[in-house]
Amino acid sequence: MGRSQVALAIFALVASTVGAGAGDVRAVVELFTSQGCSSCPPADELLGQLAKDPTVVALSLPIDYWDYLGWKDTLADPRHTARQRAYAQVRGDRAVYTPQAVVNGAVHVQGSDQAAINRAIGQTRQQPGTLSVPVQVAVGNGRVDVKLPASHDARAEVWLCALARSVPITIARGENRGRTVTYYNVVRRWLKLGDWNGAARAFNVPLSDLDAEKTSSVAVLVQAGNDHAPGRILGASIADLH
Repeated sequence: MGRSQVALAIFALVASTVGAGAGDVRAVVELFTSQGCSSCPPADELLGQLAKDPTVVALSLPIDYWDYLGWKDTLADPRHTARQRAYAQVRGDRAVYTPQAVVNGAVHVQGSDQAAINRAIGQTRQQPGTLSVPVQVAVGNGRVDVKLPASHDARAEVWLCALARSVPITIARGENRGRTVTYYNVVRRWLKLGDWNGAARAFNVPLSDLDAEKTSSVAVLVQAGNDHAPGRILGASIADLH
């Protein structure tokens, strides 16, 4: 193998284990969805397309409040429902519905409306501080390493989300009975890494803490506010585990 081939091989290895830098990420799109929601599958499909964009951290957050309609969502997490309601409380609009996309922690739109999502991305990027913090995520040696540089004075929380990249579900009852819907970048676990005040920080998480057999990638969010009152996304990155 020649010197140039060695260099290319090393580059490929690094690229496979390091997440996109914050400067490369232009949006975090959180889709609140449900297997019991007949209007959700188009939004789920759109999120799958957004997940292919390396400049977008696209997350599926299945909620549980439609379970009474005849089908219990097999991916739902009460924390997702609580997060959606907390966003609505912070905004003061009480808008909690599916499919709902929350863009950069600040603006909500119909999750199946790509044009509205694009407008929300442009709108939120004009807000000071949004996605201004570089987040480095590297996977290797049986762990996930996260680094934040010293940056502007801020108060935020740092969260790691364990993701299942693609989960097909056959729905037997309810509004989507008989359909098989694929859910993308499904958040399977939330892990708070710590608080951030603008000083340089480093975190590491053993892969064993993430139930790696069911997790294919991780996303890291640096978010203003707190778990009960989430604010703007100040930084984000996503990286594959394998």
